[in-house]
Amino acid sequence: MRSKIYVDKTGLPNELLGKDWAAAVGLAYYSARKNYKLIREFPTGRGFADIVFFPLPHTKSPAIVIELKYDKTADTAIAQIKEKHYTQALEGYSGEIVLVGINYQKESKSHSCVIERINKEND
Repeated sequence: MRSKIYVDKTGLPNELLGKDWAAAVGLAYYSARKNYKLIREFPTGRGFADIVFFPLPHTKSPAIVIELKYDKTADTAIAQIKEKHYTQALEGYSGEIVLVGINYQKESKSHSCVIERINKEND
């Protein structure tokens, strides 16, 4: 399943990039801390996923892999997650994984987001 979400003219400051942007995404999911372990710069063996929400054992929530881009496309972020096999690094996890690609366009001061859901079989 794939969803595209475009939010135009967000007015986000240009400084909201990199680690600051990652922190903003982390704050957006602050309430999820009872169900997830948040890992930034998650090592995957073929690079680092920007942010991973790994579900805690007591929850049935899906894992979430987030890749952030700047002046590219949200589709580019999703492609990187797939091409570098970021989901394979979720050892011991099987079930639904939500892939999230977010891009910020400096000139238009807008961002776009693509969300895909996949399933990972047992390792």
